[in-house]
Amino acid sequence: QAMELSPSHFSASRAAALAAAYLCYRRGNPSRGLALRGVRRARREDITDVGHKYHLELVLEDVPAKDMTLNCTAEVLYPLGSQKSAPDVQFTLEGELRDTAEADNAFYNQIKSLDQELVAEDIPDSQGNVPPALEPVHLLAWVASGYLIWQNSTENTKFQLAQVKRVKQVPGHGCSQLLPFSSSVFSLQEIIPWQMRVLWHPQHGVQVTEDRHQPQHRLQ
Repeated sequence: QAMELSPSHFSASRAAALAAAYLCYRRGNPSRGLALRGVRRARREDITDVGHKYHLELVLEDVPAKDMTLNCTAEVLYPLGSQKSAPDVQFTLEGELRDTAEADNAFYNQIKSLDQELVAEDIPDSQGNVPPALEPVHLLAWVASGYLIWQNSTENTKFQLAQVKRVKQVPGHGCSQLLPFSSSVFSLQEIIPWQMRVLWHPQHGVQVTEDRHQPQHRLQ
């Protein structure tokens, strides 16, 4: 039996943040980033010998088009036990996502045609500003950080991307752009420097092929 939770309850907000990060990873791209606008309803189900499952009704925002929102239902299952395994997330979107194919292809072709590999640092800067030319790079990092958040979240954590410290394009990978970059992922407990290697192609979406955080930092 599921127990109703206040949408603002800390455990509901943590599960909702995780679900939104996972959704952004699965459906985001350099032209579309999905963020949590609000929690409409939350229930927690305690499944014996399995774990805690959260049933959520969410409102998401398409960040580059702030007036566009989507309703979403999601289920987040945090498995029991000390064995390290990512939460299981299932979701259903109500309505259609904004078509970004034209913008994605334009960004892809722009990156492919650069005379020198793209290198950028500190996105956003200390004032919180992102240069318009780097918005797609920032969104790509944000989408990829959704993978880290999904893989490393527990019921007691809440992460979000703080800043991309450095991003560097790696040439010569066929038809895809491989963008390795190091970023800081902000948690409620601490700032965790993390390095990622990200593969993106307009037709295939975002893939994180490698990730690691500095060993002296421990996840709570």
